[in-house]
Amino acid sequence: MRTRFTDDQRADPDVAEAEAILRTCVHCGFCQAACPTYALLGDELDSPRGRIHLIKDMLEDDAAPTAKVAGHIDRCLSCLSCMTTCPSGVDYMHLVDVARQRVERDFRRPPSERWLRRALAVLLPSPRLLAPALALAALAGPVARNLPGALGRMARLAPPRRRVAGAPRPGAAFPAEGARRYRVALLAGCVQQVAGGAVDAATVRLLTRNGCEVVLPSGAGCCGALAHHLGAGGRARRAAAANLAAWRAEVDGAGLDAVVVNASGCGVMVKDYGHLFRADPERAEAAARISARAADVAEFLARIGAPSASARAPRPMRIAYHSACALQHGQNLREEPPALLRQAGFEVVEPRDAHLCCGSAGAYNILQPDLAEALGARKAAALDALAPDAVAAGNLGCMIQIAARTTRPVVHTVELLDWADGGPEPAALADGGTGAGGR
Repeated sequence: MRTRFTDDQRADPDVAEAEAILRTCVHCGFCQAACPTYALLGDELDSPRGRIHLIKDMLEDDAAPTAKVAGHIDRCLSCLSCMTTCPSGVDYMHLVDVARQRVERDFRRPPSERWLRRALAVLLPSPRLLAPALALAALAGPVARNLPGALGRMARLAPPRRRVAGAPRPGAAFPAEGARRYRVALLAGCVQQVAGGAVDAATVRLLTRNGCEVVLPSGAGCCGALAHHLGAGGRARRAAAANLAAWRAEVDGAGLDAVVVNASGCGVMVKDYGHLFRADPERAEAAARISARAADVAEFLARIGAPSASARAPRPMRIAYHSACALQHGQNLREEPPALLRQAGFEVVEPRDAHLCCGSAGAYNILQPDLAEALGARKAAALDALAPDAVAAGNLGCMIQIAARTTRPVVHTVELLDWADGGPEPAALADGGTGAGGR
């Protein structure tokens, strides 16, 4: 793709990066067939190729984005399916990140949108604020869920909380059972701390049972992805910098073999810290070291040969595996999770539309409810058509999105692996499908 940036524009490192990405695009359109929003809307501007043209014009003209441009960019899920299918290797992920920050900086949104986006950027990454908000949503019950607009959407999506015995928190450390083979940090996260306690507890049990000392350093929390995808770059970098400081202290101290992440969207973000801080002389080296150590929990388990061959499913189960976009497209991890489940004795089936997003995408199901509902209903129907005993996924957001649209139990992959390896039965299975992630 030809570009017409000036030398002054190229002096901005974001614009220079965007130009390099834009020039790799050959207009082939292969991305359109893989794009969920194009599949639903059929609008060229709601495809990666169309958004690339909008971003190019916006940056070259160096003008404030119009409502039309902002709307098409906002409708992008960042599912990254386009990157999987692109024959030219267009780095759409970083291009759309540049566009989002430009939109957030220069586009004047209506007051209600500004309020909602700022509220999400503050509320979701903070367990201290999110925990009472979920408790209030549960207390208000049907009244809250019937509220109009964003408040009602958030209440309907809010997972009921269940306190999980032994759920890890920042500052905790768990010794390996038997001889220690590895020392790893587990990302505490933000929403995961509040709504995914069962997932974290299962992760710690499985890792320690397989020779890993697990630490959750104080000071580490939200990965920054939620703010990053809302265009709030400063807030995202502050969250990432806090994690870097906490994990760097561990690397420089007792050492870390890996930073294990059990929420796939967070995994993409942490693996990208090296890029995020590439121009920061104080953090660039540490960020690159941490990114190199980051691993999704399924990726790390496969790497260390865990769980052992003796792990077996306590009873025969047909599992419909949902491949989260951040795993299959963002981290190029397609085979490891279902292979681990099959190795543990589960029958694993996958839907034909496995490459398409479920519509969760961070805060997308709050900000773009109609598109998210269509994608969620489509994904749930595809999974239900497989007649599974349960649905497994590697991302809490996907689990919540799918669980709201199916009667099947929805569990995290690691919960099933922990159960097969001697851990407790996942709560969602025991409840007969009333929970996701320990709710």
